[in-house]
Amino acid sequence: MNPRRSKRRGAPRALRRKGRYLLLALATAGAWFAWRDPAPGDAARLAARSPGAHAAGCAVTPAFTPAPPPPARLTGRLGLFVAEIDPATLRVKRAVARDPDGVYPLASSYKQAVLWALLRAHDAGTLPLGERFEVTTASQSLGAYPFDHSDVLTLARRMIHNSDNTATDLLHRRVGLDAVQRVADDLKLCRTRLILPTKDWWVAQAGLSSAFPGASVFASATGEDRSRLAHALDADAQTYRADYLQTRLDRYFEERYHPDADLGTHNVSTPAEFAALVAHEFLRPGLSPASRTVQRDVMSSGYGRSRLQVPVRYFGGKGGNGWEILTYTGYLETLDGRHVVYAFMQHGAHETYTMPLTRTAFTWINAAIHDVLNP
Repeated sequence: MNPRRSKRRGAPRALRRKGRYLLLALATAGAWFAWRDPAPGDAARLAARSPGAHAAGCAVTPAFTPAPPPPARLTGRLGLFVAEIDPATLRVKRAVARDPDGVYPLASSYKQAVLWALLRAHDAGTLPLGERFEVTTASQSLGAYPFDHSDVLTLARRMIHNSDNTATDLLHRRVGLDAVQRVADDLKLCRTRLILPTKDWWVAQAGLSSAFPGASVFASATGEDRSRLAHALDADAQTYRADYLQTRLDRYFEERYHPDADLGTHNVSTPAEFAALVAHEFLRPGLSPASRTVQRDVMSSGYGRSRLQVPVRYFGGKGGNGWEILTYTGYLETLDGRHVVYAFMQHGAHETYTMPLTRTAFTWINAAIHDVLNP
């Protein structure tokens, strides 16, 4: 037994389950042996198997100065990238960072990429915002889920504001797994993986899918190989009922979880790459004026504005949490017309249920924003 894990079991079981599955609604593989190859302490090795942050053709991390020291309460691996962006060129004016090229699970922060992809599809004429969906056993993910016959815009709001996993998966599959991944690929974000709907990574973690090749293999897969593996896993994931998946996942977290496996099962990114994605998402999304209005309106319902210490004219953000995982990402326009993005990532926290760390996380984010705006 992992001794750290045993002492982390203080949170009530209901709260631990909420932290695993709901992935932050603050605003309101075959058998186990098929994928357990990561050994304790292998997070760096797994991350190294993904394409290099500075490989040919990949986006290069901008120059930065060290971020303020994190509060002592934030444990585990910590990453942060906060930058002021030139809105005309999208160049970084000033940035502070900690571990900007480390690979971290995104949890629900990835859902903003689904919104961006679906609005691209809407502009292309392939996805009407009034299209309606039914929730089936195949499409239902973990946590709360929307009523049947919700339309695209309703699901999009639930995805960002409520962090609804089933709403996310309905939209992700409708727009296409590869279309969401292209959000990162078009920006040359080589260490960013956005291809998996939420249900898929839980099925992989629970060891239920014979289509899942193993955490280290999937972590290193790119291009057509990654697409092929993701589609096979997604088809398999839809054969499981959410209640059965939850039972198997409970057993996984209680008996054999190790954070290194997250890097080969979840959607992932680095603080620097995801901050770049957020900057493009809000400042150069390539959307029609109408779709851009929808994007900004929906993203403004995401979590974070109430935690900021700087007055803002506009804010859009998204957070996520899971077992030992916490993420917060956002974009803000200050009253004096400055544009700031941030990406906070925590992995392997000493607490299994990480949402109570929100105030502390924003203490660090705000300190970094202050340093960026007041060099």
